[in-house]
Amino acid sequence: MRKFFAIASLAALTLSACSNESPKSEMEGEGQVVINCAVATQVDETRANIDCTTPAAEEFTLTIDGVSHTYTADYATIAEFNEGDNYLHSGRYKATVVAGDVADEGYDKAAFVGSAEFSVSPRQNTEVEITAYIANALVEVEVTEAFETYFVGGHTLKLTTAAGNEFDVTAQTEPIFIAPETFTISGTAVKQPNQSGAEGTVVTLPEYKNEAAKAQTVHTVKFDVENAGRAQLTITLNDTLVESIDIEQELNDNSENA
Repeated sequence: MRKFFAIASLAALTLSACSNESPKSEMEGEGQVVINCAVATQVDETRANIDCTTPAAEEFTLTIDGVSHTYTADYATIAEFNEGDNYLHSGRYKATVVAGDVADEGYDKAAFVGSAEFSVSPRQNTEVEITAYIANALVEVEVTEAFETYFVGGHTLKLTTAAGNEFDVTAQTEPIFIAPETFTISGTAVKQPNQSGAEGTVVTLPEYKNEAAKAQTVHTVKFDVENAGRAQLTITLNDTLVESIDIEQELNDNSENA
């Protein structure tokens, strides 16, 4: 899903800005600039669209930096930018648009960022295309039917982000948007009893830690139990095995009666 909207122009040097300095060139001239921005919700290699709330044009902030010279201009809203003069001195620039804050983590908390470099020539119009992409890492936690059958007494799973925010992902149904940093998954489960009438035992599941969560990427962590011979607890990330544990041998040490 892409939402297009025109962001009227880049402002002249008379607008409020910090560290503004005209490019040092023999040709002192200005050109008109128009920026077009698109919002994209596609993620990772699948290019699948994520169902999330997308920002309106007025929710984006804008920063313009000089690439060939010293220049910085910040705008709190696109509307503020649109009201200014859209002429810039000749030179090379970079425009960056941002909506939302990756530090604001949770469900449907998508933040977006996009940037593009462009050149301005005297007495010429320049049209710049920017696509703002999801700036968060997305996390989904799943368990298989085999996992639920083996741990018949139930389970609990918790996601903890690098910022210390915690989310119950025991029965997660939609992705959580987090800052693209470290996250961990921890939890407990109740093992089925070995004999009729016996109580199940609570075991602490191995903690999964990801220290390379990337923006614009869905990280699907899946807990499964395989019963080929001896029961194995497996943890996969995006269908790639990251850990396999002999349940009877390695999880008995931390068990207790349910």
